[in-house]
Amino acid sequence: MFRTAANVRSYRELRQYERPMDRVLIVDNEIEIVNLVTNYLWVEGFEVESAADGQQGIRRSLSGRYLLVILGVSIPDFNGFDVLRRIRAESSVPILILTASNDDANRILGLESGADDYLPTPLNPRELIARIRAILRRSQLLPQATVQSSSDWLAVGDLELDKAAWVVRRANERVDLTTVEFQLLETLLRSAGRVLTRQELAEKVLGRHFSPFDRSVDMHVSNLRRKLGSGMDGSDRIKTIRGVGYIYAKPSGGQPKASPMETRYMAWSGGTRG
Repeated sequence: MFRTAANVRSYRELRQYERPMDRVLIVDNEIEIVNLVTNYLWVEGFEVESAADGQQGIRRSLSGRYLLVILGVSIPDFNGFDVLRRIRAESSVPILILTASNDDANRILGLESGADDYLPTPLNPRELIARIRAILRRSQLLPQATVQSSSDWLAVGDLELDKAAWVVRRANERVDLTTVEFQLLETLLRSAGRVLTRQELAEKVLGRHFSPFDRSVDMHVSNLRRKLGSGMDGSDRIKTIRGVGYIYAKPSGGQPKASPMETRYMAWSGGTRG
């Protein structure tokens, strides 16, 4: 059902007595797309606001008021990918980009620039909602607890992932990752030394079935490799198994590193890990 002035007023009057809706920002100057997205999401319980140019889109995306940003790649005054990079430089707000159905280059560039996912136009309403909900499920896994369990902390070689603090460190230096990259790395580290198929990664990290023509997993792995750099021995941390998927390589030799919890215990007890 599309909105009319009457039913919008009635809906807003009802909503005054309920909690505020989840707010989404769409940055696009194509009125037809803005209206379609607004109506699709309104039916699903989202409040949608729009920005028609890049400068306004950047400013509002960085305001902290939105659960998610939907970004068209063709907008006035800024290239859409420049807008994406400007937002990503200062914020981890989830971003879904809209690209033409046959535009592989833009989809790849968007993922390389930090987008969480993409959706081809013309839009499929069910796919739009499914992609948004999958992105939000991932982003809302950000930890709230202050107590850290051993399963919150992973270490392979010089790389440490602290899920409770949502921090990754390489050789004790912090590495900034997007939500997707963080969860991709966590998935790989938990299975270090074992091959994970693209299908497994798509389901666990992106929340959807893998399509042979979907390069999202490959692009997120590529971005992750670039940010993590080489392993301690100069080899790739994440190795490609052609035609299958990826494996996070375990460094050879050495005793596993103690977690912060184990380190505190050993300091207190004066003992060693058995």
